Amino acid sequence: MVRFIACMLFLLIGGNLSAQGYNLERTQLANFLTRMYENAPFEGVRAVDDYEQQYLISVLTLDPAKYGGNESTMFRVAGVKAMSQASRFFNGSNITSDLIIRTSEKSDGTADTEMIETIKENSVGFVRALELLANFALDNGRMAFIYFTPIKNQATTEL
Repeated sequence: MVRFIACMLFLLIGGNLSAQGYNLERTQLANFLTRMYENAPFEGVRAVDDYEQQYLISVLTLDPAKYGGNESTMFRVAGVKAMSQASRFFNGSNITSDLIIRTSEKSDGTADTEMIETIKENSVGFVRALELLANFALDNGRMAFIYFTPIKNQATTEL
């Protein structure tokens, strides 16, 4: 009976240490990427190497004023945009543009020229398991969002 209790105690302590390790690792990654963004702001998709793991991150900024204080909507839009960026990174996209130049002549003999450019982008694909790692307010009033997913574990691939 004593052995059973001791075994259960070791299992519980070991499980808690493992969970704390993952949370600590995630917090350190979030702090590192936040400092990296504050040092040199960027948007888009990047691959980031950790000591034992490689991550795909998708970074974007949104203006909270456009969402009227509705944080739920802003977080959903951020998630969709992050997945869209990652999908374009992995699967590519098809971009087309049209340029329309319209001129009109006035009664005094001068002409006005108006240029209209339409750009369309199509991308097909699916990206799984992007998870919100960090979000923070910027000095200009916008919110930055960092989404991530592990893409390769270097410790297991070297074995």
